[in-house]
Amino acid sequence: MKLSKSHGADLSLLLVTLVWGSTFVIVKWAIEDLPPFPFLAVRFALAFVSLLPFLWFQRNHINKASLLCGATAGVFLFSGYAWQTVGLQYTTSSNAGFITGLSVVFVPALVTLTTRKLPSRNLIFGILCALTGLAFLSLGNSFQLNRGDLMILVCALSFALHIFFVGRYAPQTNATVLASFQILTVSVLSGLATLLFPQPAIHFSSTAWFALLVTAIPATSLAFFVQTKMQQFTTSTHTALIFSMEPVFAAASAYFLAGELLSPKGFFGAGLVLTGMLIAEFSGSQSESPS
Repeated sequence: MKLSKSHGADLSLLLVTLVWGSTFVIVKWAIEDLPPFPFLAVRFALAFVSLLPFLWFQRNHINKASLLCGATAGVFLFSGYAWQTVGLQYTTSSNAGFITGLSVVFVPALVTLTTRKLPSRNLIFGILCALTGLAFLSLGNSFQLNRGDLMILVCALSFALHIFFVGRYAPQTNATVLASFQILTVSVLSGLATLLFPQPAIHFSSTAWFALLVTAIPATSLAFFVQTKMQQFTTSTHTALIFSMEPVFAAASAYFLAGELLSPKGFFGAGLVLTGMLIAEFSGSQSESPS
């Protein structure tokens, strides 16, 4: 059966999510030696350098409008990483995982506010399934709010805005240019954050370098290029639902790389996230056209 452009785009985004989820454990090991902001600065700098040859061939598409689009998307992407990094100092990983997943709700809310069109019933049901699954997958027996949770909430909104604006910019902006300059923006802002905020000892260990090289190409330059390109053919809401699979893939990689096993509740939650994504994918709902 021949895939439609939208289904092909969604499959590509699912592969991107698989890459992000699979590198979670590696990044967790790396930032024990190299603090988050320096890690992000170097990771995104290496990613930008890897895109320079392709950017050279697309140089005719570089203009003020494309630079502004890339910088805007990059600011929201950096904001998501930054607030997540700071918030994790004051809250639990389980709370952070669930609240970050709220972007699956924020994205359709943003779309509804701007288009004044509600998602279809099937899509709403898929979103609720994914959200419930994230709760089972991420949260413990109790959910107690603390000051870090508000920071993670800003992180979730930032990631949602990144998905939303990439969806808006992708159809009229060259994918290589848009991906390159949002990546450059994250690197520059991460470098500034490294200089402005006190940092633990910076140690470029072999583990850190391995993680940087692994994440710079497949999980950054290639991943954000694919996201930018594929969001021309699918909706922002579908993108957010697909990205909700990241903790599922992260749990799978944690099992294979670190021997961490999901609880029965975690398996149930992962199944709900997958169900929500499949409902959205095969419901035939196109009430939100690709921006």
